[in-house]
Amino acid sequence: MFLTSGQPAGMFQVHKEYGPSGLRLRLAAKAMLKNRDVAVPLESFGSTSPQVSVRQRQAGMSVAVCPVLRQRAGTPFPLCADIVRTGSPRFNPGSEATVHSDVPPLLSFMDAGQCLDTLDRVLTALSPGHPFQESLQELLAALAEDMHFDRPHIVVQDPDSGELRLSLSYGQADAPEAAYAPGSGITGQVFAEGRSIIVSCMRGRADFKNRLFGRSEEEMARLAFICVPVHVENGDKSEVVGILSADTPTAPQEELELRRRFLQTVATLVGRQVARLQEELSRRHACILADEPVASGLPSSIIARSKSLHHVLRRLTQAGAGKATVLLRGESGVGKELMAQALHAASPRRNNPLVMLNCAALPSELIEGELFGWRKGAFTGAVQNRAGMFRQADTGTLFLDEVGDLSPIAQAKVLRALQEGEIQPLGDERRIKVDVRLVCATNRPLEELVEQGLFREDLYYRINVFPIFIPPLRERPEDILPMVEHFIEMFSKEYGRPVRRVSTPAIDILLGYHWPGNVRELRNVLERAVLICDDAVLRSHHLPGMLQNEKSGIHNWTTGNLGLTETVANVERELIAAALVKAGGNIHQAARDLNITYRIIYYKMKKYDIDFKKYLPPA
Repeated sequence: MFLTSGQPAGMFQVHKEYGPSGLRLRLAAKAMLKNRDVAVPLESFGSTSPQVSVRQRQAGMSVAVCPVLRQRAGTPFPLCADIVRTGSPRFNPGSEATVHSDVPPLLSFMDAGQCLDTLDRVLTALSPGHPFQESLQELLAALAEDMHFDRPHIVVQDPDSGELRLSLSYGQADAPEAAYAPGSGITGQVFAEGRSIIVSCMRGRADFKNRLFGRSEEEMARLAFICVPVHVENGDKSEVVGILSADTPTAPQEELELRRRFLQTVATLVGRQVARLQEELSRRHACILADEPVASGLPSSIIARSKSLHHVLRRLTQAGAGKATVLLRGESGVGKELMAQALHAASPRRNNPLVMLNCAALPSELIEGELFGWRKGAFTGAVQNRAGMFRQADTGTLFLDEVGDLSPIAQAKVLRALQEGEIQPLGDERRIKVDVRLVCATNRPLEELVEQGLFREDLYYRINVFPIFIPPLRERPEDILPMVEHFIEMFSKEYGRPVRRVSTPAIDILLGYHWPGNVRELRNVLERAVLICDDAVLRSHHLPGMLQNEKSGIHNWTTGNLGLTETVANVERELIAAALVKAGGNIHQAARDLNITYRIIYYKMKKYDIDFKKYLPPA
């Protein structure tokens, strides 16, 4: 076989098929030719592939494929790689390949044969019949051993918290636990935006968080970081299912770009395996939850009939056994304070103090004194010493509700209390040791507050060690009737009223209402209804008018006084919830059922505060 040149220097176009069915891996090698219109035997380039065929490049299209390794004289060829669909009109079969000088090389920094050997090793590992985790581990080994990438690793989204977590790595058996919120840090940006990023030098890059592998300052000064998204095709759309990243020595930007292109080529080949890895983690997590009993010491006032709330209680049981800081998240009125009490009751500190503070209920200038106390004479009105809540909660649990409302000064002091286990009262030079388990709660988007500079990032990671999301009442209607029965009985006894049951029309109204105020609103509605009811049966006319006018079902949300934006939001929220129910909590499947990408459904879920873990298979 011969390749014919029409220019003095340029790019031979030779094609070889690689990878799974339906994909072609395109490689191209640049050849320097001194003579015009020369014919060069393919064998003279030392090709190790006996299945090379020649393709002609169409005008204006991308490069073709050339797995040529070396000239006879031993000069290495820069290598280029890309992926195209089988049957793409970009290439037509031909017996000659035209020289093109406008195609940039991929790997000018290493032997092209080494690159091809690595790709062969990767594709062999990914071939059918190999367990997908072993395939991915072999891929990481190939990147490290053959291409000399440092610490290659794969990150996927955690099936429980929705955060990005390290899933597989090479040569780092003791890699620490670390989480990335989508959009935060380099890894989070790549996942959220679906584009690769090169950090030419780790040191001095503010958005490079260095949360994995404990790199020293010296290492960071001589290492670059390349992070590429792993996509999977979903119909005519492409969605991000994971991240492939690696360290590499610092180098000129052109060379780092070549390395990025190679890493992106490999990432293109492993989309399905990474998607399976994520699904396996989700199934494993569901099985773990199913095997864990709910603690019997939880408060009797917690009524849980729904799968989602049972999941929350299991999470509380898990958290209660340890010492990690817990962050309770959810809309206002879902019962975060009650859950904090449940967490304390399930912990070894249950017989010690539980102290609670609503950070939004006090002015910012008073919060510091409430938390840390003061010494007599510290300010006008400080006529005696006062122990703050940290000291009151010593050996017990401190619950900070609405932690997002803490002032910057209070945030700094809470962070020091967490890091060093000591506090300093106002007006006191002493530092006092305390042993406190901190539980925080918020209904605010802390990630956005961090980005806006309103909440300390280091404190965010300190309190977000064990996040637990409490779903809103409208997403767990199974809990409404048991709660109604509980509140009716409680308020009937408290006020001496004769109410014993609720009529069917009233039940329909209660079930059809969307409860924007959640459990707090339900409690208040039933307290009022019991007070005005003189019969044994609570009927629909005892309920507030706003509930009686509320229509259940998506198709009726277009009536009433709702604006277009709120109506659309309600419809989207319910459609996503229904898709997650059908998919058993699998976000990727729900996205496919809704014919949208993973990034879109993830954005909508975050926007509407929908937590997929409550839709996981029941225990």
